[in-house]
Amino acid sequence: MAGWLMKKGLIQKVIVGADRIAANGDVANKIGTYSVAVLAQRHNIPFYVAAPLSTLDTSTPHGDLIPIEERPFEEVTHIKGQRIAPEGIKIRNPAFDVTPNELVSAIITEKGIIKAPYTEAIRHIFS
Repeated sequence: MAGWLMKKGLIQKVIVGADRIAANGDVANKIGTYSVAVLAQRHNIPFYVAAPLSTLDTSTPHGDLIPIEERPFEEVTHIKGQRIAPEGIKIRNPAFDVTPNELVSAIITEKGIIKAPYTEAIRHIFS
């Protein structure tokens, strides 16, 4: 639905939160955030991340080092305790994904707006 709304010109900007932001500006957030960022880029729509400075993790250089929580497979294979998926199928149920910094237009914080290049800008905001 997001892609269709973007294509129709009904969305002018995207603003999401973040659970964690790496030192280079890669953003970990709820699953699906990365997909929305890709759609926004495809439709030339700015993609902003609004997060407190406490979300910035300068000890993690990039998003590939952010651990991604895997939720129980039963959340996908069962409803109210009843199996709805075939036995033996492989399930991935990540709770988060990581959006690469090149898809982020800016990071909005309580101390101001951080723009690329993110590594330098994030280092500067903490100095």
